[in-house]
Amino acid sequence: MTTTEFAPRRAMLNKVPEVTVYFWIIKILCTTVGESFADYVNETLGFGLGKTTLVFSVALIAVLLLQFRLRAYVPSVYWLAVVLISVVGTLLTDNLTDGVGVPLAVSSVIFAIALAAVFAIWYAREHTLSIHSIVTTPREAFYWLTVLVTFALGTAAGDWTLELTGWSAGASVLLPLTLIALVLAARKLGAGPVLCFWLAYILTRPLGANIGDYLASARAEGGAGLGTLGTSVLFLGTILAVVVYLSVTHKDRIERAARDSEPRERVMSSDPVA
Repeated sequence: MTTTEFAPRRAMLNKVPEVTVYFWIIKILCTTVGESFADYVNETLGFGLGKTTLVFSVALIAVLLLQFRLRAYVPSVYWLAVVLISVVGTLLTDNLTDGVGVPLAVSSVIFAIALAAVFAIWYAREHTLSIHSIVTTPREAFYWLTVLVTFALGTAAGDWTLELTGWSAGASVLLPLTLIALVLAARKLGAGPVLCFWLAYILTRPLGANIGDYLASARAEGGAGLGTLGTSVLFLGTILAVVVYLSVTHKDRIERAARDSEPRERVMSSDPVA
């Protein structure tokens, strides 16, 4: 089902960006920030897990309220929500693991079941899981709930993998990167776009987190030695630069992408007949 099929009954323009290379770049950057910034506030600043979770949860709720009030996609608000939801999703897993003592294997299963349940309810109600159809408030609510659970699942599964393998921060980047490449290959071979999108979305969480761990880890531990603050500042600055670029160029607007790809025959059909 295409985006244009919703036009007669849509209450708003699509509230999410087009899936371009910019989308995946910012998504991975946000994921890295979610890992490094949460660690910086929790450990370096000494907020503690509980206070850190509370602060970022309140900030996320405030930004989502603004996001839901908008009638169209606004890059600055959307990506700020993703940054905050990446932090909160990371903290959900951290609270289960460090606060309650739930094993990573168990939390991975819990979040996998939760994600399957969200998808099932979303599809049963809306008959689509496509991000090109986020044109109503219920669909947007399902979308953001799914994003939150994918971050929590990606955190749990990624940390569990590291726990099982004992890999260094640098080597740990290779596994999610390889899996993402396999998803891309499956898409090229004809696999469903919605399935491939959400698989890649989940896998970019451990990829970004592992990149963050590598950059923040001390050189003696095989990392780049930037620290959690240096990594957070670097990636937040990059996110800001890309978001400003997209705000100016509108290159990630779904409506623009659909217009740019419109067949020439449809444009020419308005010409008068000779």
